[in-house]
Amino acid sequence: MSRFEGVRVSDQSLQNQFSQAQLRSLKSRFLHVKKENGQVTIGDLPPLLANLKPFNVIFKEEEIRDILCEPGADEGSKLDFDGFLRAYINLQTQATKKIGNSKNASTFLKASTTLHTVHNSEKEVYVAHINSYLRDDPFMKQFLPIDASTNALFDLVKDGVLLCKLINVAVPNTIDDRAINTKKELNLWERNENHTLCLNSAKAIGCTVVNVGSQDLADGKPHLVLGLISQIIKIQLLADLSLRKTPQLLELVDDDDDIEELVTLSPEKVLLKWMNFHLKKAGYTKTVTNFSTDLKDAEAYAYLLNVLSPEHCNPVTLDTKDPVERAALVLEHAERMKCKRYLSPKDIVDGSTNLNLAFVAQLFHERNGLSNDSSKVSYAEMMQDDEQVSREERCFRLWINSLGISSYVNNVFEDVRNGWILLEILDKVSQGSVNWKQTTKPPIKMPFRKVENSNQAVRIGKHLKFSLVNIQGNDIVEGNKKLILAFLWQLMRYNMLQLLKHLRTRSQEITDDYILKWANRKVKSTGRTSQMENYKDKTLSNGIFFLELLTAVEPRVVNWNLVTKGITDDEKKLNATYIISVARKLGCSIFLLPEDIMEVHPKMMLMLTASIMYFHLQQCDEEPESAPSSVAVTPDASPAPSVNGDDDSFMNGEQFNTTIDDAASDTTCASNLEDISSL
Repeated sequence: MSRFEGVRVSDQSLQNQFSQAQLRSLKSRFLHVKKENGQVTIGDLPPLLANLKPFNVIFKEEEIRDILCEPGADEGSKLDFDGFLRAYINLQTQATKKIGNSKNASTFLKASTTLHTVHNSEKEVYVAHINSYLRDDPFMKQFLPIDASTNALFDLVKDGVLLCKLINVAVPNTIDDRAINTKKELNLWERNENHTLCLNSAKAIGCTVVNVGSQDLADGKPHLVLGLISQIIKIQLLADLSLRKTPQLLELVDDDDDIEELVTLSPEKVLLKWMNFHLKKAGYTKTVTNFSTDLKDAEAYAYLLNVLSPEHCNPVTLDTKDPVERAALVLEHAERMKCKRYLSPKDIVDGSTNLNLAFVAQLFHERNGLSNDSSKVSYAEMMQDDEQVSREERCFRLWINSLGISSYVNNVFEDVRNGWILLEILDKVSQGSVNWKQTTKPPIKMPFRKVENSNQAVRIGKHLKFSLVNIQGNDIVEGNKKLILAFLWQLMRYNMLQLLKHLRTRSQEITDDYILKWANRKVKSTGRTSQMENYKDKTLSNGIFFLELLTAVEPRVVNWNLVTKGITDDEKKLNATYIISVARKLGCSIFLLPEDIMEVHPKMMLMLTASIMYFHLQQCDEEPESAPSSVAVTPDASPAPSVNGDDDSFMNGEQFNTTIDDAASDTTCASNLEDISSL
């Protein structure tokens, strides 16, 4: 079964002083030093800690050395991870003493200590949402309704089933129900598999889970659980806020330039634009710019509901002076419209952003009040990309957002045009490659600044041996979709090869042919005869090879009673859906769709195979959390997601070759060494 992903510390008192996100980050740093030097000593700590925030703004390296290395102490003394954590806490204490009441004190405390607040009103709303949408689920109905006045929600998420089911409500068919462990009593490994499946699937629908790990969910940590549930529900409620899903949104704009702007807006901004569109018609003179302070007096809600549902209008609403009373009347109006109540009058007056957003999204879903003008709808549909380009854009967007960069991508083709996001990605997958002094941070008004950012991104790509013969910075600024996709594909592939390289399994050259041979070797080692001729092999469409590969790396993960022969399209789709969920259940962070397997898109086949290989080698490695900070790795150490591309070639036939110079670890499992040595 899949490995337990939480970082364990032998000293429980130490364990309790760090979150799982902090432990994963510190363990990664610790293991990186260990693999470089063969061990970690006291003398290794000063340069390591001097580069960590917030120590890097408080101490110089020599000061850290004086604190940690006592007079007469042997700097060559070995340290285990517990010792490293104790040194970290010691330095924290000294830093607090040093900054005292200075201006840096609050900065340091904020960086080192996070106060997590759980708002009961939000918990009650999320519980009500879950009770409503999962009440008919064959498995979950035995546990519902959840009592919002207790901690039953946090206890129920500990086996992972609830969150998986909620993801499928938000984006149907994201998770194959057959892959969810749904026994009443699950063991540790089965729970961990469910949480791993949940987190990788959450990333695949657009959630940000950078600071959440399987153990955090298994512990039922309230702030992390509610944060994830909030994102899942938000994705569900905002699903229709795009021209693709709701072409009628075209009514919100007057000319082509505004249409281009509408395409680039996030769903939240589209929702605000929709709200202000109706408020203007209603004669409301203010502009709503947020879902918090601008809605506190409930006046905007009163005007909005009068436009959307005049038949349920109550004239008293606008005449009421008390904001709480007005908010109550607004919610009564909404209930007459059969809109679910996502908030209370107090939540409106308090300016609860999440709950106001959910309420407005529900209003849009129930009654958007937009025109069904056929000419406008047809024009909006003409703007939509072909299915393949849209699938690629989706994959890249989700992959980028999973990396944990500061920017959030809503539309790849528009958001990368200033060059900034490309630079953020490059710095993530190849740390230190970007010269930030020669960049311009958004918002960028001058076009030539965008070109400068994009030119630097292209230069870095060439340095990393990307095939960029026909790509210039101006192509990115102008939004050339084909070239943008080509650049992002190479970024993703480079990231995956770097992940494989830093597992340090053996001195080998990593190419797509090497990965293919590894996969065939693994399947053959189980006594099965299927194989993959290349990444265009049409026999892959039935999914049998990948199911056999998954079985080879983890014998118990595939239930062969659920596998079809893969002859008809329906059977192929069942297998493809199962493959994706099983791979995520193991720990593979992938963003492909069942159609990508059924249609055998070569790039997607490569990334899926490489992701499974990465998982397998990770399990055989002594310390799988050891990917260095220069490699873009998600917190649960899952591999980079995949994206499809042109079927004809891998970037003009060129391949990226990554050479691993490090000798294989003595602790690498015997079967893994045998697999690699035979290639």
